[in-house]
Amino acid sequence: MKTTLVKPEEVKRKWYIVDATDKILGRLSVEIADILRGKNKPTYTPHVDTGDYVVVINADKILLTGKKEEQKKYMFYTGYMGNEHYKSVSDFRENKPAFIIEHSVKGMLPKNKLAYSMIKKLKIYAGSDHPHSAQDPISLN
Repeated sequence: MKTTLVKPEEVKRKWYIVDATDKILGRLSVEIADILRGKNKPTYTPHVDTGDYVVVINADKILLTGKKEEQKKYMFYTGYMGNEHYKSVSDFRENKPAFIIEHSVKGMLPKNKLAYSMIKKLKIYAGSDHPHSAQDPISLN
């Protein structure tokens, strides 16, 4: 049996659409990260970006289990002494709901140069409208 390694120019990309309404954040993030990496394809090659595009709609309606809505904090540090800031999930849900899913998926991608090209294929929208209908995305739900 021969092992086939895909070259970057041989990759055929598809578009998927995911409705995040009433989905649990961690479980949805794992599915999205696998599609972005290309692990759902039989031609998966670890050192090549073989993943597909993912469009997430209704990001503001994602669920978190337990008391994470009030207790989970995101830390930001500017590099200066004393400039450490914390924001809760409810703050981001009001102002920037796409950050919650993007941060979760980014943590599940590899920590190398490929991760940048993988995360660029993730498109997240707070509402149900998106400008990618011309790509004819396949529903993942």
